[in-house]
Amino acid sequence: MKLTVRKKKFITDRIILVFLIIAAVMFILPTVLTIANSFMTSGEINANYGALFGNMTEKKKVFISTDVNLKFIPDKVTIAQYKAVLITNSDYLMKFWNSVILTVPITVFQLAVAILTSYGLARYPSKFKALIFFIYIILMLMPYQVTLVPNFLVADKFNMLDTRRAIILPAIFSPFSIFLLSKVMKRIPISYVEAAKLDGAGELKILTKIYIPLCKSALVSIAMLVFIDYWNMVEQPLVLMRDPNYHPLSVFLSQINTGDIGLAFAVGTVYMVPTILMFLYGEDDLVEGIATSGGIKG
Repeated sequence: MKLTVRKKKFITDRIILVFLIIAAVMFILPTVLTIANSFMTSGEINANYGALFGNMTEKKKVFISTDVNLKFIPDKVTIAQYKAVLITNSDYLMKFWNSVILTVPITVFQLAVAILTSYGLARYPSKFKALIFFIYIILMLMPYQVTLVPNFLVADKFNMLDTRRAIILPAIFSPFSIFLLSKVMKRIPISYVEAAKLDGAGELKILTKIYIPLCKSALVSIAMLVFIDYWNMVEQPLVLMRDPNYHPLSVFLSQINTGDIGLAFAVGTVYMVPTILMFLYGEDDLVEGIATSGGIKG
């Protein structure tokens, strides 16, 4: 009987493993194709995907299975697209730095606001603060499109339209980070705080020496999620910044797809670099932060 149970467990584990491998391949396939195609010549890209991208202008239906050739290894490697992106045309780099200038301050200051607010909610709970926390949850459940019009009206009232402040200031006070981090901080045992108080620690020292170190994985996870979310934003810049010179690369990518497909692949690859590097750097903290929700391990 034990052998049968072991066999069933072995078969179940193998089925789950095969399913996870297939899912992983499907998720990573677009990224691999984008990187591989960015090193292809324009002629090779047109030969492989010409029928697919031709639909954008010809408005004809083409069966992808018979007219598109997915290739992972270029016949001839070229860096002409990267030369155009990084050297020849400065528009791409300008849009890339627009993305950086918008996303980095949002991530840093949103974490700072989340740390201070979550610390107050976790250390000094009350019915009034519970009500505030409930309102935060309601705001977090609302899609950004719902609050986009009020943000536009407020930005217009304070003469912030067509400036980066119209995007950065509302994003700094997003409830997403506060919601996650406050849940994590509430799990920290009060005995840690009492021991620190016996040693003469004040609120600032309790925050910096106890709460922040114990929430490290959660902070890294939140920082990565916030960065990726605002790195890929499209609606906010289109509505709040009508000047194309301030638009990030996420908006600019849609404007080059019909012109030079090879260039689009190269820009897409450059655009993915920060998020990939961030994931590789914080992978362990991201997994731990999601798996344990920042809980204290014994």
